[in-house]
Amino acid sequence: MEEAAQPAAEAGQVAPEPAVEGSQAEAVEEAAQPTAEAGQATPEPAVESAQAEAVEEAAQPAAEAGQAEPATAEAPAVAASTAGEGEAAPAPERRKETDEEKAARRKATLEAREAAKAAAAQAAAEAAKGGASAGAASAAGAQSAGDGAQEAAAAPAAAAAPTVGEGEAAPAPERRKETDEEKAARRKAALEAREAAKAAAAQAAAQAAQGGAPAQAASGDGGAEAPPPKPPSPSQPRLDRVASMLRELVAEDAVEEAYINEANDHLPTLVVKNERWGQASRLFRDHAELACAYLRNVSGVDYETYMEVVYYPWNMNAREGYCVKVRTDRESPSVASATPVWETANWNEREIYDLLGVDFPGHPDLRRIMMPDDWVGHPLRKDYVPLDPEV
Repeated sequence: MEEAAQPAAEAGQVAPEPAVEGSQAEAVEEAAQPTAEAGQATPEPAVESAQAEAVEEAAQPAAEAGQAEPATAEAPAVAASTAGEGEAAPAPERRKETDEEKAARRKATLEAREAAKAAAAQAAAEAAKGGASAGAASAAGAQSAGDGAQEAAAAPAAAAAPTVGEGEAAPAPERRKETDEEKAARRKAALEAREAAKAAAAQAAAQAAQGGAPAQAASGDGGAEAPPPKPPSPSQPRLDRVASMLRELVAEDAVEEAYINEANDHLPTLVVKNERWGQASRLFRDHAELACAYLRNVSGVDYETYMEVVYYPWNMNAREGYCVKVRTDRESPSVASATPVWETANWNEREIYDLLGVDFPGHPDLRRIMMPDDWVGHPLRKDYVPLDPEV
């Protein structure tokens, strides 16, 4: 047995030594001795015992491999020696946080954040009023409140953690499912905290705005330059000129209102009195200074309390235009036709008559242009009620 195991030991492999007794051990030694002397791999001897075959099979792979695995071989020995000295304390298992501890920690963190936001908003408001020191104190209070909330969050977890001795594993706590009432209460508290933070921020902004206005006024009194006035519109001279011409050449009350429509490329806009519109339209076309020989568009508007017809005369030589509005009663709307002055108003006025019901005295062919002649009502009026709702 010793000679059979020698080649494996020289290769760095520890071969097991089964307990072989009697004639079986002698047969194994006699079969292994010639092979060991010749320096060749151990063949499989014909032995009757299953133990001898196990010894040969364990020794043969080690001799062929020729490499040592000391770590693998020594591991069982180390484990055996450790176990022999005494049993070691089992490693403590990591305790899982319960749902109550998680909820308490999250709630405390949320409260700390909301308290910090509210304190910051309050500090901003106080700083806008000039109370910088009070704002700093509020910020410090928010910080202390946040620290206190974090400590409060840690307190339930510390109280819930059981005392564990050295070498003992803490028992795994049972997970308790959060009830619907607890979920609703938690969500309600979070929502209330957010709304409070928003309200505080809005109040701080309002106070800052109120505090900034007197400060700005005070700085103005101190000699700061006021913002420059808004420059006049480039179309203002044209508006003033046409308004004065209508008052002088048509009637003093011809212009009810005059303004610049800045959103529409500073378009001069005038509201002409209904009774003066016929004369005013001829002035726009025939006066050499205005020379609006073309009418770009005509539209109608229902303002519920009155109707309005809008004309856009255009000077094609100077490439300048105007907007003229003529208002009329809603119950019996009527505006003098501009078709005799500008032929392009023909179909536009017919459309306004068809859809809004505005009458245009002086129109050469005032009849419906879109709806059938027997149609009841005017579809674009805001009080229009169709006879057939499916149409």
